[in-house]
Amino acid sequence: MREFSSMSSLTEKDRPIVQLLLNAGTCPRCILRFCSVGSQMLYRHPYKDLMKVLKEFLKNNPEKEDTVCFDVVDPPCKRIRLEHPEEGPEDLNHNGALQQNPQVNDENTAVEDSAVKVCNVCLGILQEFCEADFVKKVCQKVNSADYQFTSFVFSVSLPPQLSVRERAAWLVLKQEMRNLGLSLLKDDIVQLKEAYKWIIHPQLSEELSVPADGKSLFEVSVVFAHPETDEECHFLATACPDCFKPAKNKQSVFTRMAVIKALEKIKEEDFLKHFPCPPSSPKNLCVALEIQCNNGAVFVAGRYNKYSRNLPQTPWIIDGERKLESSVEELISEHLMTEFRADSFNFSSSGREDVDVRTLGNGRPFAIELVNPRRIHFTAEEMKGLQQTINTSSDKIQVRDLQLVTREAIGRMKEGEEEKTKTYSALIWTDKAIQKEDIAFLDDIKELKLDQKTPLRVLHRRPLAVRCRIIHTMRSEYIDEHHFRLHLKTQAGTYIKEFVHGDFGRTKPNIGSLLNRTADILELDVESVDVDWPPTLDN
Repeated sequence: MREFSSMSSLTEKDRPIVQLLLNAGTCPRCILRFCSVGSQMLYRHPYKDLMKVLKEFLKNNPEKEDTVCFDVVDPPCKRIRLEHPEEGPEDLNHNGALQQNPQVNDENTAVEDSAVKVCNVCLGILQEFCEADFVKKVCQKVNSADYQFTSFVFSVSLPPQLSVRERAAWLVLKQEMRNLGLSLLKDDIVQLKEAYKWIIHPQLSEELSVPADGKSLFEVSVVFAHPETDEECHFLATACPDCFKPAKNKQSVFTRMAVIKALEKIKEEDFLKHFPCPPSSPKNLCVALEIQCNNGAVFVAGRYNKYSRNLPQTPWIIDGERKLESSVEELISEHLMTEFRADSFNFSSSGREDVDVRTLGNGRPFAIELVNPRRIHFTAEEMKGLQQTINTSSDKIQVRDLQLVTREAIGRMKEGEEEKTKTYSALIWTDKAIQKEDIAFLDDIKELKLDQKTPLRVLHRRPLAVRCRIIHTMRSEYIDEHHFRLHLKTQAGTYIKEFVHGDFGRTKPNIGSLLNRTADILELDVESVDVDWPPTLDN
């Protein structure tokens, strides 16, 4: 008998599993799964070699406790357990489930019938799709996508009917083992996805020259389908209608999770009435519907200054119509999108300014999530060059401290945002003439508490509420009889324009009520956003 060496093996207790499944048209790797063989190396042996070993295993004298050995160094596999011998055999034939596949007693019959054909359990996943040609096809797709990556994680989406077929094979094996006083638990079976990855990972790793890593941000995914057997799950919808409910973004109710849930609920006798056990062999292999690559998001942070009074922070679109040609978000992100070659982006910042408000001083912290970037590695010098590119492309904005950050670090931008302070400079007009001494008292006001009802101008996008905000300090700068500049340090989230003009009494107190005259704001600048993030760089 051909030996692959020691450590993991099939024993006489596995003979009925091998014999029944070979006769039913099951591939050798699926047979190993049902025999609870847990050694990864074994599954990687050539298909023909595995088939030869299984056939030779059946040819050996069943009277003698025999073992077929394989060259592996993995941990011991799960084993089939003996049941209590007093439990008598039962026959599944009362429901007709086994009539099309009678008990096999002639090993030669099993061997002759096991010519290479599409596996009745995995539908070819552990056959053609483990071969070098398919691995090269996947790697060609990866290489042509031109991603930067140093490792990969491989994911696979299997047709839901595979779970049905595996259940059918297990039920007939369970009955056969029970007849022999043995037991095969569902959890003893090696998962198809697990076995497939054992075979594929080293091949992909060698071809791509990077390791497989479950925590890698670069994902290679394959979606398999088998149109020929798509309707095999449908009987479950009748038996377990509660498991199949329409969901958004799902083309079919027969998702893998829904099918697994139904298989857990359906009674064995009901399953056996509706599905052949063991399952029949299909005519066609599975097809690889999609081979896709995806890189985890990259995050870029910095601070921006906005010098225009005619530039929104984000695109200003009302009823589908763009009001202004650009925005802070777009002026920054267009260059990042080009350099990182990302699919899309998400922009966030520590607060926002109105379209007619400038942001001066050290600028406002911002972060941009770049979705599925092809390029992910940038040196500090390259980031500095990218910052320069952004700054020379427009006189409306400037960025500083541009750097790569982690997703977790972005949380620090939002942490305690309400407790942070901001400083402003407001140019104020009054209807009645003022003298310098009329506004001097503002400088002495500290920790002024405001009640601000949601401003009328933002009521369409913010819930109606009264918010308590604090003006920490004020400093007035007299200009002429109707104008003065007011420097304010406030709690983040304070509506400065409304504090000046009162918003028809919705903000109390306000500059108008404090001066006992009508006041309005002509210009507003953000002078600082006191958030200590991202770290300052030597630019």
